[in-house]
Amino acid sequence: MNLYGKTLIVTGVASGIGAETARLARFHGARVIGVDRQPVNMTLDAFHQADLGDPAAIDALAAQLPAHIDALANIAGVPGTAPVDTVARVNYLGLRHLSEALLPRIAPGGSVINVASILGAEWPQRLALHRELADTAGFEAGSRWLGEHPVPQATCYQYFKEALIVWSARRSQDWFARHSVRVNSVAPGPVFTPILGDFVTMLGPERVEADAAKMKRPAYADEVAEAIVFLASDSARWINGVNLPVDGGLASTAI
Repeated sequence: MNLYGKTLIVTGVASGIGAETARLARFHGARVIGVDRQPVNMTLDAFHQADLGDPAAIDALAAQLPAHIDALANIAGVPGTAPVDTVARVNYLGLRHLSEALLPRIAPGGSVINVASILGAEWPQRLALHRELADTAGFEAGSRWLGEHPVPQATCYQYFKEALIVWSARRSQDWFARHSVRVNSVAPGPVFTPILGDFVTMLGPERVEADAAKMKRPAYADEVAEAIVFLASDSARWINGVNLPVDGGLASTAI
């Protein structure tokens, strides 16, 4: 992989997968601009503190970002233990809003990489709904649609990861055709990050124990970062519209 001369925006950069992605991208020569609600304790080329669930804050952030970008890694997210509206705004609506705002600045051959989850694997069961939501124009229109199609707290994390996988696939078609910008997602399984405990609470002990019996261990954040940085590089220049599991084979146990 070679990222020399490339500019990457990494959200959720303060910890976990975002922090490891920033470190690895800089190691490979990229200029990395980080975004997070929390302050960072690492070396970056620039950092912006912003609430990615607030469209006004996203607009203010976008105004401060460079005119030329090579890749956007949308890694920021909240667990399903957060209120449904927060999960919707951060994990889907805000991610979409930032991506659309930055699209005109992403150089041809550049890419957007979204962090989904293996918990989004059941998107085909709700494809029609996810397509409707993906086709809403803008943050507020998406929020109104969700007001008319409420999502239960118990399954909100899975729902919005499903929606993200579908939105990523749909944008991979028109953004690549019109702008030569690739859109892919990665789907981690459990990862050793500060919010791993929230997922244990969210899924419940029975699901956690069942999954634990099928896997060697949760991933380390740097193992997921490798896939994200690869997709941002020219080595992945003809990979588009892919949702890549990075889960040590956990998803394959469903077959």
